[in-house]
Amino acid sequence: MTTLSDVAKQAHVSKMTVSRVVNHPEKVTEEVRLMVLAVMKELNYTPNYAAKALVTKRTQIIKFLFLEEIDTTEPYYMYLLLGLNQTLAKQRYSLQIVHPDSISVGNCDGFIVTGFREQYLELIQSIKEPLVFFGENQHSFDYVDINNHKGIALTTEQLLQDGYSRILYFGTDIDEPFERSREQGYVDTMSAWHRHSAVYHMPNAFKDSQRFMRHFLTRSLNTLKKERIGIVCATDNIATGVLQAVKQFTDLKIGKDIGITGFDGIYLDRVSHPHITTVRQPILEMGAACGQMILDKITQAPTPTRYLFEPTLSLTPSRQALIENNYLH
Repeated sequence: MTTLSDVAKQAHVSKMTVSRVVNHPEKVTEEVRLMVLAVMKELNYTPNYAAKALVTKRTQIIKFLFLEEIDTTEPYYMYLLLGLNQTLAKQRYSLQIVHPDSISVGNCDGFIVTGFREQYLELIQSIKEPLVFFGENQHSFDYVDINNHKGIALTTEQLLQDGYSRILYFGTDIDEPFERSREQGYVDTMSAWHRHSAVYHMPNAFKDSQRFMRHFLTRSLNTLKKERIGIVCATDNIATGVLQAVKQFTDLKIGKDIGITGFDGIYLDRVSHPHITTVRQPILEMGAACGQMILDKITQAPTPTRYLFEPTLSLTPSRQALIENNYLH
């Protein structure tokens, strides 16, 4: 079996240098690091990460703490965990999923927290290990998220540019920072266009939003037939429920008589019929950023307090074709 000494001898460096390449690559030059890594590959040397963990007194475990219920039919968190694991695995870290009642089972080197609610603030403040939030917060915890305000501003402005006479906002009924940011993105954009805001809240679920829209249509269908209505939805879940209600209970033409936009862009926007314009979140990249941020905090590397990804507007295929042919701008 190839040892660290064998690598040092072949690379003509000290054992300390090889150890630094393995454990603290930031402490060696790029030239030395690449040369030592090449020798390690040539000699088929695999570092003893168990021994490394004993020396550094680390567990090589990151706990992912879920503080919200998860819809297992959606791939949102699957993509997040894949991106997160890709980063952690490169540093031989394992990912452990925990809930509030199992948070203290076993040791770890750090936490990634998602689905924060105010009721869990005391629990979060009791954590001694480094932690990173997936999702913006108002308690100065470091976090990774998308620019929620800008994302909804993009969809709101799109509907305004499309000429819809009245624009409504359908948000979630959960009082979370991401929801407040998205709602504010709508309100600020409407204000900039000197238009009146109208905000409604509902559960972030397909059937609930479908039911809400059915009741909304019952009360407002005559008005809707006289105006072109745009509906800015806080999530794709809400948008698809709204879309189905419009299809089932009216003869309004989606994209002409009524416009519907979403937010997430994971898969619902592509399987809905017709497709919906939405804000696409780069979930894999966001997961990878969470992983890198927690690793940097563990090693005490310089770490930003927040990492906001830029949102991109994902247009329906028909609208994209019109733009590409210079029919729309």
